[in-house]
Amino acid sequence: MFARLREDVCAAFAKDPAAGSVAEVLLCYPGLHAIWLHRIAHWLWRRRLRLLGRVIAHLSRLLTGIEIHPGAKIGRRLFIDHGMGVVIGETAEIGDDVLMYQGVVLGGTSLQRTKRHPTVGDNVVIGAGATLLGSITIGEGSRVGAGSVIIEPVPPHSTVVGVPGKVVKGRESRDDDLEHADLPDPVAEVIRGLREDQRRLEDRVGALEARSADGVRTEDSSRGTRLPVSCLDGEGIWPLS
Repeated sequence: MFARLREDVCAAFAKDPAAGSVAEVLLCYPGLHAIWLHRIAHWLWRRRLRLLGRVIAHLSRLLTGIEIHPGAKIGRRLFIDHGMGVVIGETAEIGDDVLMYQGVVLGGTSLQRTKRHPTVGDNVVIGAGATLLGSITIGEGSRVGAGSVIIEPVPPHSTVVGVPGKVVKGRESRDDDLEHADLPDPVAEVIRGLREDQRRLEDRVGALEARSADGVRTEDSSRGTRLPVSCLDGEGIWPLS
């Protein structure tokens, strides 16, 4: 047990540069407190003491602002940074060495009593405000951008951003940090593509209009000019050429 506690404290130092001392981490890190209380609640849940487990999980939510269902399976060295608003559902599974920021939701999309929450692999980073829905798998070593909504499985060692989430970096990218400033914006890329298509269409329409105008001028010059002529037979306008 003490080895696990030491692991959790070391994980806080490894993943949060703001950690100043062991006492600070032990007393002032709600993510750490939520994980420790969850371990107690999960132990009770597995031994069919489910009401007591839910009560401890509820107290943990009141104390930390982090809601973890006692049925969720959490691996070693999970670090929840800041943590306020994090929700982890009953059938969620989280691997080892995962980093999770505030506002993350591991939610379900089904009312059936089946596996309905995400499975998160080892060494995954989930940015602030990201929402992962359904019985999907986030491959090991992947990065989920802040504010993303993930509804489909993510391959290992990928970076996914957007609503809905799209893979923007593949297995060849092995950066340890989730540098949001360097991530492409898939929505902006779509808008940029639409603007480029619009520009090409405008150029084609302009060229067609120019060709049409040239054709009209050529036809008019070949027919000559029509002027009104006063005729005794009253038939109106006659061509002069």
